[in-house]
This record gives sequence, structure tokens and C-alpha cells, in this order.
Amino acid sequence: MLVIIGAIIGGIIGGTIARRRGGKTLDVVQYVGIYALAFALLGMLATLVIHRLAL
Repeated sequence: MLVIIGAIIGGIIGGTIARRRGGKTLDVVQYVGIYALAFALLGMLATLVIHRLAL
């Protein structure tokens, strides 16, 4: 669940940053993809930590 939420939030943040910097369409798409991937990875790590601490 945290992975999906992280990917969505990361995509929104990435798109916002790219638009503020005046990026073209492909720039925005790249930022959305990279930020979504990075935030999904952080969400996955958070999920693993939570599961490990629960045991």
C-alpha cells in the first residue's frame, strides 16, 4: 500500500517540479517517472521496516 501511495505522490511532486522549471512534455514525463520510482522505492523500504519491526 505504501508503495502505491509513494508512487502517486512522487509522480505528482515530479510533475509539479518539472512544470515549475519550464520543462517540455517529455521533461515532465521523465520527472514523473523518476520521482514515482524513487518514492515507490522509499515506500517499499518503509514497508519492509514496518514488517520487520512488527515481528
